[in-house]
Amino acid sequence: MKVDNSTSHKSTVFDAQVRSTIPYYDNFHQETLSLVKSIKKKPRIWLDTGCGTGTLILKAIRDFPNTRFLLADPSRNMLIQARKKLARAKSVSFLPPTPTEKLASVLHERPDVITAIQAHHYLSPDKRQEATRACYEILNDNGLYVTFENIRPLTESGIKIGKTRWYQYQIVNGRSRKTAKKHLDRFDKGFFPITIEEHLELYRKCQFNVVELFWYSQMQAGFYCQKL
Repeated sequence: MKVDNSTSHKSTVFDAQVRSTIPYYDNFHQETLSLVKSIKKKPRIWLDTGCGTGTLILKAIRDFPNTRFLLADPSRNMLIQARKKLARAKSVSFLPPTPTEKLASVLHERPDVITAIQAHHYLSPDKRQEATRACYEILNDNGLYVTFENIRPLTESGIKIGKTRWYQYQIVNGRSRKTAKKHLDRFDKGFFPITIEEHLELYRKCQFNVVELFWYSQMQAGFYCQKL
């Protein structure tokens, strides 16, 4: 199957397959919504970069009825699926297919919240820093940046154990052994995880004033940063 985006899933089947691939995937959205409610109760503008098929924002519009949502993704096909899913949502606008590091060229207003859920671990170290810096630059003052990514365990033994657990999760959730192995073979080839410490260092380097780890399980983690 030819994939039309950076993930291992074709855009038309992404929703059906991602939960059998990523442990606690729905928790990423739930925790993000809970965090935004705690810090930015009434954001005026919310940008979701790497929006995929728009599932996070479909959930967010129910809890934030007065917020305008901007959706961006480098994949045209992902945006097509998101448009279908959010066709009835009047508070949603779509940017042209754009990677995060290029958003300043197409964005003409500053978001109060930026989310990047499983979006930036596909990038090289330089591009990841560009993308993170771009989020800082376009974020409004007192803004909130929330991101989830695959992460690298601290030791080679930790990586091996993490991959074994991830493989077992996929098998239990219906993926074939061949498909699960193919996905894990993308580690350091199709996606490029960094450690939690490297994440925190990156966000500080990009000048965020508040940098925190707020969710962590197996080989995925969630971070939030504030621009004060």
